[in-house]
Amino acid sequence: MPEYVNWLRHASPYINAHRDCTFVVMLPGDGVEHPNFGNIVHDLVLLHSLGVRLVLVHGSRPQIEARLAARGLTPHYHHGMRITDAATLECVIDAVGQLRIAIEARLSMDMASSPMQGSRLRVASGNLVTARPIGVLEGVDYHHTGEVRRVDRKGINRLLDERSIVLLSPLGYSPTGETFNLACEDVATRAAIDLGADKLLLFGAEEGLIDEHGRLVRELRPQQVPAHLQRLGSNYQAELLDAAAEACRGGVARSHIVSYAEDGALLTELFTRDGGGTLVAQEQFEVVREAAIEDVGGLLDLISPLEEQGILVRRSREVLEREIEQFSVVEREGMIIACAALYQIADSDAGELACLAVNPEYRHGGRGDELLERIETRARAQGLKTLFVLTTRTAHWFRERGFAPSSVDRLPSARASLYNYQRNSKIFEKAL
Repeated sequence: MPEYVNWLRHASPYINAHRDCTFVVMLPGDGVEHPNFGNIVHDLVLLHSLGVRLVLVHGSRPQIEARLAARGLTPHYHHGMRITDAATLECVIDAVGQLRIAIEARLSMDMASSPMQGSRLRVASGNLVTARPIGVLEGVDYHHTGEVRRVDRKGINRLLDERSIVLLSPLGYSPTGETFNLACEDVATRAAIDLGADKLLLFGAEEGLIDEHGRLVRELRPQQVPAHLQRLGSNYQAELLDAAAEACRGGVARSHIVSYAEDGALLTELFTRDGGGTLVAQEQFEVVREAAIEDVGGLLDLISPLEEQGILVRRSREVLEREIEQFSVVEREGMIIACAALYQIADSDAGELACLAVNPEYRHGGRGDELLERIETRARAQGLKTLFVLTTRTAHWFRERGFAPSSVDRLPSARASLYNYQRNSKIFEKAL
């Protein structure tokens, strides 16, 4: 099967789920300058063509720095925030204005020689963000540096209803006619919250949040973010993570951090089960829970290949439907990726752990251990004292987790009478 056919089939649930959703996308000035910017534009046009309502927020920090340097002006910051005096504001307006025009022009291009050839779309921008001055903090006057006061929710939604891409710049205006320099992260976060967006997508240089071991953190709850912020200190990755968490706390269901340097990072994050960046979500998108009758189809898909290999005992749909209450599952984005069952052995205080299976693509994430812990917890809650397991291929895995070799003679009589000598499974037990 061609790879793209398989990819499209796996992406189709997300294509359907994202249609008519509102996404706020934040692209910093560094991302606009990056060689991959053209590919990001193509991906945004593709999202628009699939029915996604797009609000694009752009940054301008490196462009402002370049204009300050060209005029011989020294940039001033306090606590990482730019102090925008009158001369700096001129540079800000110049940089933001030229960037906005360049982005509008890029989005207005006919996508010749691209996957979106022939696409045409409208880009709308304007005085959609009302700002107020930060004022004086700790004795420091920030002059024309401001913060978002409100976003014109009705105006933006009207433009989105008309199938326009809404472009927001890091400038805001006061009711008295003043112009303020804003942080693009602040604009994006407030826009996502005020619009009730389905997603906030934040572009950064890294593929997502990188932990202290150099590994990508794929998922976080908002309450887990402060510990990472303390570790990161003051850097741009911390700013993105803080913005993602703030959006979630403000009601945005999911915030994503992806790389502007990696071609296709946005599509990978949105249309694959594991994504390619870091997800900050209010709810857990991978959960361990008890199985329900609706899970039978997913269980069959998971265990059938293992049954064909002789690793698991074959179970029919009817058996699974009858015994579904014995199962615990790991569900990821609507897909059953792991399962295990607990059977209480009649006339004994022992139980059997059975049908422990993990999708091959997810076998190195500790799901087996999660399920084992859940089964042991369930067994103790039922007053069981011993847990047996019969296996042909995974003996070492169970021994490493405290199971001791056992024998048919140790099995309670109700289970020993059903032992399949032809299958010759190894027996292990663990005291609870």
